[in-house]
Amino acid sequence: MKRIITTAACLCLATIFLTSCVAKRKYVAARSRATQAYSDNLALNARITGLQDTISYLHNRVTEMNGRIGALGNANENAANELNMSKEQIAAQRARLTQLETFLSAQQKASEELRKKITDALVGFNSSELTITMKDGRVYVSMEEGLLFPSGSAVVNPRGKEALAKLASVLTVNTDINTDIEGHTDNVPIHSKLYADNWALSTARATSIARVLIDEYGVSPAKLIASGRSYYHPIASNDTPEGRAQNRRTEIILEPKFDELMQLMNAPVAGK
Repeated sequence: MKRIITTAACLCLATIFLTSCVAKRKYVAARSRATQAYSDNLALNARITGLQDTISYLHNRVTEMNGRIGALGNANENAANELNMSKEQIAAQRARLTQLETFLSAQQKASEELRKKITDALVGFNSSELTITMKDGRVYVSMEEGLLFPSGSAVVNPRGKEALAKLASVLTVNTDINTDIEGHTDNVPIHSKLYADNWALSTARATSIARVLIDEYGVSPAKLIASGRSYYHPIASNDTPEGRAQNRRTEIILEPKFDELMQLMNAPVAGK
């Protein structure tokens, strides 16, 4: 009987031991799975965080690229506008150039016609008394001192008045002519009761001619400018008597009036 009890007790203990071992293995396995699940969860969370960072970076890049695309679009639009503006400026400048060429051609033609009229009017005077030339679209009538004045004087002599009368016959008919009268001397100093120096003499001579044209021959004073240049604009050397004689002159410079040409030349360039 006692042996039976002992055997039964052993069986019970064996059963309890085996049961305990099985439970422990299940526990260890479950714990291992829980640990693995926790590790997997941490890895997934890290992966999700990385993907979120990547998505944020890509979103920023997309925003940046959209900004660049917009900037390029604006730059392209600006370039197109500048190109169109440049085309308009070129067209405007070409049109202005055409106008200038037209006006300059008309001025040249008018100046040549004026030169011919002046030449025809002064046909009775020889080259030792006066010369008629054209320069820069203007007509230059250069009258020698001997034709117009006694030496050292600003009083116009009869032969000079005859020449001025013929010149005035052109100026009074052709009213759109600007006229500059310039007195010139040689470099020999002059000292007299009337003229302190060559400036005074050259200016007095130019003014005297202007008064003859206005008072005696009816030329409009609004078209005249009288000035003295003294000996500072010689056309020949003052070292010889012949050169000094050429420098003692009065130049009457005639220019057809072209208000439209002056306005066009002074107008601002398109686009500036």
